[in-house]
Amino acid sequence: MINPTSSTTEQEAMIDEIIATSLQAQQRTGPDLRQIHTKSHGLLWGEFIIEPNLPEYLRVGLCKTPQTYPAWIRFSSGGAPESRGKLRSDSEPDVRGISIKVMNVDGKKILDDEEKTQDFTLNSYPTFFTKNIRDYADIFKAGSGQLSQERMEELAPAFAILQKLGSKKVGNPLLIQYWSMAPFKFGDNIVKMSVKSQQLEQPLTTLPESQNYLREAMVKYLTEENRDAYFDFFVQFYVDEDKTPIENHIQEWQESDSPLIKVATVRIPSQKFDFEERKRLDEGMFFTPWHTLLEHEPVGSVNLSRKRLYSELARHRREQIAQRLREPQPYNS
Repeated sequence: MINPTSSTTEQEAMIDEIIATSLQAQQRTGPDLRQIHTKSHGLLWGEFIIEPNLPEYLRVGLCKTPQTYPAWIRFSSGGAPESRGKLRSDSEPDVRGISIKVMNVDGKKILDDEEKTQDFTLNSYPTFFTKNIRDYADIFKAGSGQLSQERMEELAPAFAILQKLGSKKVGNPLLIQYWSMAPFKFGDNIVKMSVKSQQLEQPLTTLPESQNYLREAMVKYLTEENRDAYFDFFVQFYVDEDKTPIENHIQEWQESDSPLIKVATVRIPSQKFDFEERKRLDEGMFFTPWHTLLEHEPVGSVNLSRKRLYSELARHRREQIAQRLREPQPYNS
């Protein structure tokens, strides 16, 4: 579903702007690094377990048959690198993310670069930070003086959400809730998704001083204390355009209007993950909501922009890595 106020041509032009700005930033701060969700707190192996005895209306796509799928789960912070070779400290305000790559998934896919995967990407805030694709494109220009004062004022809600995104203090990425922010098909219906830890952490007043305390908290939990982590995976159904709008991405879908319905469990067994081979695997992986079965196709203009943006950034990053492997390049500060 496309924003009716923008033509397809206008939408493509705005997406071109976003991609060009993102590629410039990626080239400047680290061409072989992710431009968004750069900092990983850990890539973990786990299981995506479909609930048994789901009612017929929930037996859709990945949830059609109760079974256990292997999965890779990546935890991250949303921001780009501060500068070349310097990642943000975990103590700085930022949104936290979880990306789930379910494997051995049969069925017709939208993208053909991965044959048997289903990806879910979620953040630690329930909405996207811009209302639509036009605001998303303009927010990239806000710091360069290209926007009028009137336009800056129109983007005030986006700036307010960006401030809220990082205001929540997170002590351990394994112990919080995440949301898909944007809507997706669920067969003939439309849903948003949420992943919620079965053991939510208590509210924090202070944060550890270590720049990498989020990874350290996960190492302590999964490796040193030898504990498993469990998340509930929910869907939340579209009701109507007033309560659960498709294109107004900054309006939260309230659980009082549309409750969360559990369809799966994400199990992360205790494990060692803080070693170089796993980190290299992490850097090579590509997560996108468009690695998906047709039944779970992303919906809305922001998701449409993510299709090209994520693919272009990943392709550029992988080309840079491959080029350096083929032939070293001169140092470029």
